[in-house]
Amino acid sequence: MARVSRKSGEAAETTSHELVVDDRSAEQVLAEELVARARREGVDLVGPDGFLTKVTKSVLEAALNAEMTEHLGYEPHDPAGRGSGNSRNGTTKKTINTDIGPVEIDVPRDREGAFEPVIVPKHARRLDGFNESIISLYAKGLTTGEIADHLREIYGADVSKDTISRITDAIGPELLEWQNRPLDRIYPVIFIDAIRVKIRDGAVANRPIYVALGVNLEGERDVLGLWVGTGGEGAKHWLGVLSELKNRGVDDVFIVCCDGLNGLPDSISATWPRADVQTCVVHLIRNTLRYTPQNKWPAIMKDVRPIYTAPTLDAATERFSELEERWGTTVPAVIKLWKDAWGEFVPFLSFPAEVRSIVYTTNTIESLNARFRRSVRVRGHFPNDQAALKVLYLTIRRTDGRGGNVVGSVRNWKSVLNTLALHYGDRFN
Repeated sequence: MARVSRKSGEAAETTSHELVVDDRSAEQVLAEELVARARREGVDLVGPDGFLTKVTKSVLEAALNAEMTEHLGYEPHDPAGRGSGNSRNGTTKKTINTDIGPVEIDVPRDREGAFEPVIVPKHARRLDGFNESIISLYAKGLTTGEIADHLREIYGADVSKDTISRITDAIGPELLEWQNRPLDRIYPVIFIDAIRVKIRDGAVANRPIYVALGVNLEGERDVLGLWVGTGGEGAKHWLGVLSELKNRGVDDVFIVCCDGLNGLPDSISATWPRADVQTCVVHLIRNTLRYTPQNKWPAIMKDVRPIYTAPTLDAATERFSELEERWGTTVPAVIKLWKDAWGEFVPFLSFPAEVRSIVYTTNTIESLNARFRRSVRVRGHFPNDQAALKVLYLTIRRTDGRGGNVVGSVRNWKSVLNTLALHYGDRFN
């Protein structure tokens, strides 16, 4: 809100005044005044003796004294407190960790010992923001030891690794609740993807963590869940995962995109019989490049793109024949890859262009995976499954600015939704 101030000359009393609109917020004005005061007094802003530390101490102590007044029902030195049965009884020193470092405060006491402060609860040694800072560093992949070093170096706060572990362990119940939250009844598209993470299970090994990413009827891309696997999952495993999604409320899915995981297509058909099982075009492209020398990527992609953008099945089949003729001897693994996936790729060709754009766009999956990789790369490896899941969950929570599980929206969703209604109209109700 703009402030209107009265501007005059140097003299306090003057007959000529000019109204000046100040567009700065009250918080900005206060911040500038504090910085200016710190400079005048020659005091550092941060650090144990910094100006912000002193201000934080003053604010917290003022709030605690206000809480004590409300608790007792009278102001300090007010005669109304005589004979009230309870009174102030000095203070107790206490050091709490804050976002600007440790701050020593004087906590007021009452004679009956009944005072329960809210702003700095009894036995609390950290303000909430401090815990959030630790969780944010953990989400970025730092180990408990690295977080402890960071807090000591930046804030001068000596926080043990055990304390940091207890703070991050508080994410466990939140993660469990998130993994079991109710889901929407219908998802037009669900992607099932995997990211490889190093986890110590006796020895450090690469383990897949499977991610289910759904597009809901509002066009939001919603991370439905995370599951740690071994790499040798079969139909029984996938039936359990999909049954979990169904038990959480998912009655129908129009299209499920996956990457030929063993037993998954049959499990999809058993869980949602009317779902179209679609080999993920993103994975086909990714694996095509994996089997192709990097210097030939532009050339092979020029021949692959006409296959998945073909207007009809016949046109796609003809384009694939041309790909086989040109590249069959150079990269036979690519040709085998497309032949093996062809039966579950062709449903894609029957979709209208708007629906195809959801299925083959790489942006959402690759963007999320890139964030996952950044978080796990810093750690190197995780001591157990739960530690890896916590970091990936926190990555999702950071991706969604609201602290939830939505990681983006589909562009031109109204157009896509109208096309879906024509293609799957009987299932919207």
